[in-house]
Amino acid sequence: TPGSEFAGEVVAVGAGVTGFAPGDLVAGSVLVGAFAEYVAVQARAVTRVPDGVGLDAAAAFGVTYRTAYFALRSTAGIGAGDTVVVLGAAGGVGLAAVDLAVALGARVIAAASSPEKLALCTARGAQVVVDYDRQNLRDEIKAATDGVGADAVLDPVGGRYAEPALRALARGGRFVTLGYASGQIPSIPLNLVLLKGITVCGMEIRTFFTDHPEDAARDTAELHEMFAAGRIAPHIGARFPLAEAGAAIRFVADRRALGKVIVELP
Repeated sequence: TPGSEFAGEVVAVGAGVTGFAPGDLVAGSVLVGAFAEYVAVQARAVTRVPDGVGLDAAAAFGVTYRTAYFALRSTAGIGAGDTVVVLGAAGGVGLAAVDLAVALGARVIAAASSPEKLALCTARGAQVVVDYDRQNLRDEIKAATDGVGADAVLDPVGGRYAEPALRALARGGRFVTLGYASGQIPSIPLNLVLLKGITVCGMEIRTFFTDHPEDAARDTAELHEMFAAGRIAPHIGARFPLAEAGAAIRFVADRRALGKVIVELP
């Protein structure tokens, strides 16, 4: 059974579980098994859904927003006034990164592959958009930063977009690799890193909790506070019934997703 993120009502708790009871609304994630009517999960893997937040938004929020926030806040050290390039900016992690970078006061350059995706990024707060299938990504980033370059790049895509984005970083910039949705792991010429004093680093959400527990706890608390206050919310671009979960997966694989795609129960 595929699926990792879920939200729903607690129907039973195991012996010794405290803090949750049947009837509570919770959200969480598992390695597999979320595309189902019921899922068994450790109590520590769920959080309470804030008042006023729908189960659809709660299910769509967790993994992508934590990934994006850990990358922005702790790995790239983004703050107000920084310029951040987000690749794959209309996807789940990408659009979460746009939302969160705007919330942190950064200037966002969103790169995606169609006018529809770029329009969504603009609506979510991106100040500059680049169609990297039709425009020169490096030149557009340079032009948008008056030739200086960006402070950071968040890349959940990989493939042929990584190197031009790296070339468009400012001196001392940070490049954060988050995944390879393109299906291709890029090779980076290390002389670019040397000549510009660039920092290249990776962020993987599962190991971040164990490698950086204090940062993870701080970032998670800040993120949930913003979510509960309504400052950030996931964009749900498509919905599929449970019986069509396979079509939902294909929809994402075909690069048609705008924001999050969710599978709903009857």
